[in-house]
Amino acid sequence: MEKVQETIILDAISEGFIEDDTVAIDATHFEARDKAPAKQEKTKEGPKKRSRKKKEEREQWLIEQAEQEANLPLYEKKIEAQLDEPLARLRAEVPQNPKWGVKKNSEGQNVFWFGYKGHLAVGTSSQYILQSLFSSGSLNDGKAAIPLLKGIKDRLPLIKLMYTMDAGYDFEAIYEQVHRMGHRSIIAYNKRNEPEPIGFDEHFAPTCFREHSYRYDNYDAKYETLKYTRPKECVDFRSRTKASAKKCTKSKSPQIYGNKCTGPRFKSMEEPFQSQDRSGTR
Repeated sequence: MEKVQETIILDAISEGFIEDDTVAIDATHFEARDKAPAKQEKTKEGPKKRSRKKKEEREQWLIEQAEQEANLPLYEKKIEAQLDEPLARLRAEVPQNPKWGVKKNSEGQNVFWFGYKGHLAVGTSSQYILQSLFSSGSLNDGKAAIPLLKGIKDRLPLIKLMYTMDAGYDFEAIYEQVHRMGHRSIIAYNKRNEPEPIGFDEHFAPTCFREHSYRYDNYDAKYETLKYTRPKECVDFRSRTKASAKKCTKSKSPQIYGNKCTGPRFKSMEEPFQSQDRSGTR
C-alpha cells in the first residue's frame, strides 16, 4: 500500500496536481477491534530512603542509567535519537500493537481509546496525504514527526516547504530536522517543554533590562539571523548604563540564540539587535 501511495503522489506531482508550499502534520486515532486487556494494579513500593548518593555510587548510577537508555527500543528513547537514524529503521521499528492512548479534544478534555494512531503529513492546498505512519495508540505525536519529515525529504521532490504543527510537536529535535532539510516550520509553543524565557517577552522578542520589547526588523537568510531594533524607551540607556554595557553572554532561548545582558543588549546602540534563528517560528 505504501508503494502504491508513493507512486500516486509522484504521478500527481509530475502532472502538476500537487504544488503545495505548506504541509500540515497531525495525528488521529483508531479504535482496535480487540478487547482491551484488564487493568493491572501496580504494587505500591515502600518509601525510598532520601539521601544524597556518594560520588562513587552516583557515577555507577549514571553508568547504569546510560546503559538502560542505550538498550531501550528506538521509540522509547528521547526524540533526539531519531535525528541520525535512517528512514528505513525509523519506519521498521514503529510500535504497532494496540495500546491505550489519550488525547485532549477541542474542549480541553482527555479522550481515551484502546487502539492505534494514524500520523499524517497533508498538503494544505491539494489535500493529498504526502506521508503517513501507523502506530500504537500510546506513541507520542512528536515521535512520529521526524519519520514523516524524512519521508518527504527522501521520497518526494518537494522543496522550500513550510510545516505547521500543534503544540504536541514542540520539540527542539523537530526544529533541528526541519532546519537540516532547509525548510521552515510554524509550531505552537508548548510551555511544558521549556522554562520561562528570561530576557524575552511573551512573543519571544528580546527585551532590555527595563522589560521594553525590541521591534522585529527583518530576517537575514545568509546568516540565519533575526534582526531587531531598539524601542524608543531605550534611547538613553547607553549613557546611563555605560558600566554594564559589556556584561553580555551568549545563551540559548526557546526559539533563537541571542545576547542576554545585564545592561544594554548590544555594544552599539545604533545597531539592531541580532539573534540567530534555529529553524522555524513559534
